Amino acid sequence: MPSTRATTPDGLSVAVHDLGGEGPPALLVHATGFHGRVFGPLARHLGRAFHCLAPDLRGQGDSGVPPGLDFDWVGFGTDVLTAVDALGLEAPVGVGHSCGGAALLLAEQARPGTFSSLYCYEPIVFPLDDPPPREVYEPLAKRARQRREVFASREEAYANYASKPPLASFEPEVLAAYVEFGFEDLSDGTVRLLCRGENEARIYENGFRHPAFSRLGAIGCNVVVAGGADSYSFSPRFLELLVDRLPKGQLDVIEGLGHFGPLERPEVVAESVIRAVDPPPA
Repeated sequence: MPSTRATTPDGLSVAVHDLGGEGPPALLVHATGFHGRVFGPLARHLGRAFHCLAPDLRGQGDSGVPPGLDFDWVGFGTDVLTAVDALGLEAPVGVGHSCGGAALLLAEQARPGTFSSLYCYEPIVFPLDDPPPREVYEPLAKRARQRREVFASREEAYANYASKPPLASFEPEVLAAYVEFGFEDLSDGTVRLLCRGENEARIYENGFRHPAFSRLGAIGCNVVVAGGADSYSFSPRFLELLVDRLPKGQLDVIEGLGHFGPLERPEVVAESVIRAVDPPPA
């Protein structure tokens, strides 16, 4: 799983991982608190149609942390564009989950024509032109600040996550990748989350304050907004409000999945992507 690094215009180092596959490029962008390599199983199922690449967004995985923990989500769009430029990608397909879906939309809005098409699984784009009240995101930020960061070993971390929701429902290979690449080794032999609790909390606090919704009308490429029929986060009606704003938007509601569908049933989401997204010419 070769990786490369690139530097954003604001000076942050962004890691990008080659997840393999054959065909035109697809950039896979992860959810808050994760990293690009959790998409290994998804990329394997997409590999017959696409060559999959995945960045670590700022403050997560192997990428740098912005000064002052400034997690304005416009920066995630910058990370996506930096990955596209560093890899020399021409009109790739973008596949994003949660925060990653919003990052793709922000990137395409900042530089129209970057992507041939987008597939956004429950993107964090609140359907309001003005930011929602703080109580929408405060519970998420509070839980992030209380999250356990240090474990005796990766094995202990895996056992902890595998015993309780939501990570207990992840495909085991996905959870293994999250633990293997989502922790750093400390000098005392313990391991610590790379995406620290305060970083994750700041990301949540900015998650509904970016301008992606108000600018959806500027996106000219085809956009599939997908979601799980069993999602606790985004109902089909919620997603329809995004599709209605998109000039070329489509809705795909997948039975039996929730918000973490790409990490729980990557083979199902891969089939949805392949059905819904027209790949660019090789």
